[in-house]
Amino acid sequence: MQVLKFGGSSVANEKNIKQVSSIIRNALSKDKTIIVVSALGGITDLLLQAGSMASNADNEYKQKLAEIKERHLETVRLLLPLTHQSSILSAVIQLNNELEDICNGIYLLGELSDRIKDRVASFGEILSSRILSSYLEVTGLDNTWVDARQLIITDSRYTRAHVQQEITEKYIRNYFQSAIGHLFILPGFIASNEQGHTTTLGRGGSDYTAALVGAATNATEVEIWTDVPGMMTADPRLVPHARTIDNISFQEAMELSHFGAKVIYPPTIQPLLNKNLSVWVKNTFAPELHGTLIHAHTQSDGSIIRGISSISKVALCSLEGSGMVGIPGFSKRLFDALARQSINVIFITQASSEHTICVGIDEGAIRQAKQVVDEEFKNEIKEGRVNPLDIETGLAIVALVGDHMKSHTGISGKMFGALGRNGINVRAIAQGSSERNISTVINASDVRKAINVLHEDFFETTYKQINLFIVGTGNVGKRLLHQLEQQFQYLQKHLRLQVRVIGLANSRKMVFDDKGIRLSQWGEALDNGLKMNLHDFIEEIQSKNLRNSIFVDVTANESVSMCYDALFRKSISVVACNKIAASSSLHNYQQLKDLAREYNCLFLFETNVGAGLPVINTLNDLVSSGDTIQTIEAVLSGTLNFVFNNYNGERSFASVVRQAQEEGYTEPDPRLDLSGKDVMRKILILAREAGYPLEMDAISNNSFLPPSCMNGSVEDFYKEMEKYESHFRQLYEEAAKDHKKLKYVASFKDGKAAVGLQHIDAAHNLYHLYGKDNVVLFYTTRYPEQPLVVKGAGAGADVTASGVFADIVRAARI
Repeated sequence: MQVLKFGGSSVANEKNIKQVSSIIRNALSKDKTIIVVSALGGITDLLLQAGSMASNADNEYKQKLAEIKERHLETVRLLLPLTHQSSILSAVIQLNNELEDICNGIYLLGELSDRIKDRVASFGEILSSRILSSYLEVTGLDNTWVDARQLIITDSRYTRAHVQQEITEKYIRNYFQSAIGHLFILPGFIASNEQGHTTTLGRGGSDYTAALVGAATNATEVEIWTDVPGMMTADPRLVPHARTIDNISFQEAMELSHFGAKVIYPPTIQPLLNKNLSVWVKNTFAPELHGTLIHAHTQSDGSIIRGISSISKVALCSLEGSGMVGIPGFSKRLFDALARQSINVIFITQASSEHTICVGIDEGAIRQAKQVVDEEFKNEIKEGRVNPLDIETGLAIVALVGDHMKSHTGISGKMFGALGRNGINVRAIAQGSSERNISTVINASDVRKAINVLHEDFFETTYKQINLFIVGTGNVGKRLLHQLEQQFQYLQKHLRLQVRVIGLANSRKMVFDDKGIRLSQWGEALDNGLKMNLHDFIEEIQSKNLRNSIFVDVTANESVSMCYDALFRKSISVVACNKIAASSSLHNYQQLKDLAREYNCLFLFETNVGAGLPVINTLNDLVSSGDTIQTIEAVLSGTLNFVFNNYNGERSFASVVRQAQEEGYTEPDPRLDLSGKDVMRKILILAREAGYPLEMDAISNNSFLPPSCMNGSVEDFYKEMEKYESHFRQLYEEAAKDHKKLKYVASFKDGKAAVGLQHIDAAHNLYHLYGKDNVVLFYTTRYPEQPLVVKGAGAGADVTASGVFADIVRAARI
């Protein structure tokens, strides 16, 4: 004996029914084969809508009935040759006439009881199974149509009837033992009570029908044919890389089914479990695929977690109060009250203090829950010993399921660590003593993100997906985008990181692409994007709520730097080339650092000081390892070093500065470099990272620029420098006559910082510094005389972009 069940999508139309026929033909054996059929896809909803409309005196119910009738007639016309249509067309018309009579009665009475609702809903399976039976007959497969209502007996809880197992098993076994023939067609979902009235087994009940028949007949095979390739590690609509679970235990399948995996109806499993029978979940449209085998004992494939599932539209109901502590019976009264209203509890957790009991229920039942629980505890509420039931909506449950979680340490830590790093707040937690399931209640808006994060951590060993949002496409931004494109394959192969640019913006335009902007065509994509609005850009990042998100600021814009706090609060790491935030007020700097720490993300700004040089990382390593910074001496401006290394009085100082700007070494406004303000920011950042609470106005600046050079536009600045060429030549000559070089030096010592032009002799560590190089000398407790030196190119779009790139990789690997 074998039992094959085909779901609504499998028999949704003429083409699909032909595919089902092919599967049945290939499955036939000398033993009996029983086919259980659902209603044509979408028909059950239409039936219930028609009944509801009729009860509300809405004449449109007739249109629904006409649609139902025509769909079945059209299916018959497409399936069967004209010469074989008469009999089944008559049956379809007769059944639809009966349905119409029932709905007319509903319309006249203005009432739709659960009993009549079941009667209306039953027509879907009856019609589809009769049509399939006729088609198989016409194509040479003799079969017997069996009314499941004669075999499956239930109580009278209409719409969700409970099966009377003993008598149902007896009826099924006796019928098929004596039945003549090899192929039988049954409508799923429907049954009857002892009075012979039609009942239904709940939505998804056709699976249950197949399981009942399989268990009663001790079938060698029970197969559930659907439109997916089996049970999946996660919902493929939410997780693109979800994969089929080859085999799974009954217990794991029940856990996943309970927590939202709709591939198989939860009660299906119980009759088969009792008989230790296996069930296959297969794909009607890809029958060659393995599918999922559900059986008594899962076979380990090395996975600790078998799957991730979720339930949406959950409400968390909390009963709390000091009067509950140490008093027995509160839990019983709570659950009894909910049971009286047939409210299903899907999640339970209780504080060890006994001060609070939390239960998760469907959001649709919150009004009844509030009413019945507050009534149950009205005396305690009146006396102030218990608070009125508190209800929080907009929640969902995400669950990890796996038999091999038991006694396996670190699973919960890994789960909550992954959720925490992505800013997903866990509202409640539950884990059964079997250790087969860890359930968390989270905001419904975080479900997609949470499931992807967990799936990535527990199933996707290939790579971790990183989602970048980049603002700034100037010299550094362009180089960064080129480097990201160039290194895409390397990152995926060697670091297992798939880095995608989801959002990109400059001062004019912004563009988003959830699949990742094609970096070879980012310019075109940006040109065709929306007008840039920083507020909208940040809001879009937050609303997308993607896992492993990193915001990259490649600007020198103050407004952009003021958005970091909002991003941190969403657990989005920030990589900043922009120096403004880290050199802003001490309060703001500390607040940003604290926020990043609080929300489990990173605030990285290595390029703020030495472009691609590991200056801040080196400093952080020294401090983290217990060393103390005593003195810092540094040439921190690649621009100024380039200028003073190339200026010798033979050509104007202004022309050397212009060359530096054209080669990409300066800020967009070179005055930031030449005024010393940029260097002040850098030494300020180093002092703060060394642990000193320094403000910008505490740094002394011995500027070499005439004050008038700071006025007007950038072009005015160049003109003014030309006027003061003699001043710059004199600076050079005064240093040269003593065989010294001009270096713009930043220093920090004894809690004080200063920047300014100095004459450096050949014996000094700063003397041999060429081109655009920077150098930082750290004198510490461990390096008191010979400093730790970080030296190299300190300006240029390529090296700065590489520094930003390195910070992105650091943020991605937390």
